Amino acid sequence: QVQLVESGGGLVQAGGSLRLSCAASGRTFSSYNMGWFRQAPGKEREDVAIIWSSGSTYYADSVKGRFTISRDNAKNTVYLQMDRLRPEDTAVYYCAADRAVTTKPQYWGQGTQVTVSS
Repeated sequence: QVQLVESGGGLVQAGGSLRLSCAASGRTFSSYNMGWFRQAPGKEREDVAIIWSSGSTYYADSVKGRFTISRDNAKNTVYLQMDRLRPEDTAVYYCAADRAVTTKPQYWGQGTQVTVSS
């Protein structure tokens, strides 16, 4: 069982930056693939960035070059640094974890709201 708690969301102007954090419980964090997903009002949830246990990363085209995912296994934490934010980045951002490589992770956080004003 893994519990995930996100933090760091908020209101920011377009062009600004935010850093999201996701703290995970458990002693085997390093073996989990971690991802950030988001869901905007009226839209389906979409993937944003993934960092595998190996350290390899993936980014959605919409955030490539602006967002950076990283992990600190000693702190059981995964981060999402978001720069040059746009109004279309407004969404609830969720952290997720799974040992498998999957588009439907098993464990999810409660979400944190990110609002980008124009």
